[in-house]
Amino acid sequence: MSGKYEPATPLGRVVNEFEETVIAVILGLMTVITFVNVILRYVFNSSLIWGLELTSALFAWLVLFGMSYAVKVTAHLGVDAVINILPHRGRRILALAAAVCCLAYAFLLMKGAWDYWAPFGGFEQTGGRWFPEGFIKTRDQAWYETEQIPMPEWLRFIEPIFNQGEAYEKLPRFIPYAMLPLGCALLLFRLIQATWGIVTGTRESLIVSHEAEDAVDDVRHMNYEE
Repeated sequence: MSGKYEPATPLGRVVNEFEETVIAVILGLMTVITFVNVILRYVFNSSLIWGLELTSALFAWLVLFGMSYAVKVTAHLGVDAVINILPHRGRRILALAAAVCCLAYAFLLMKGAWDYWAPFGGFEQTGGRWFPEGFIKTRDQAWYETEQIPMPEWLRFIEPIFNQGEAYEKLPRFIPYAMLPLGCALLLFRLIQATWGIVTGTRESLIVSHEAEDAVDDVRHMNYEE
């Protein structure tokens, strides 16, 4: 379970603390924005017009950033009914097969994520249907803006870089969309780490597996009165 994950190095502890902090901050921001909007709507008959759009973007960030974290701490759920009846060697072979499939999927997801985000950032997409075959000329869409999210003044320095000096009225889309390639890149990296862990024997699977039952047993007593 994620609660049993312990970083092996000082750098690992720093990275783990950073990831958990980012996840907590995103959750906190979503909660605060939603709470403020509810108060404004029912008490002051007003609202943050950009609240829903920003909360949706933060939720997407939470999913895209959290999926790689869940791979790292073995928190993704899975069905292990067949795996558990196999001998250790059989479980290891299936784990490696699953890891190869996940790596292939993450690679394709990373290519698709970059090709989707690149035009919004003024970058070029990759050629090729399945595998990158260099970069191809791509129409610049860095001027696309979000619907309602206001443009922070401290981000005005990006206008000469991405928008040819033109002022953004709203937050440019490439900023919230940037988590798409970043999250997919992190997922691919964590899956490579997890696969290496299975190869070297320091990890048994990619899923939380039967350890979920241990977690249930640990808190079962909380459901009963003493």
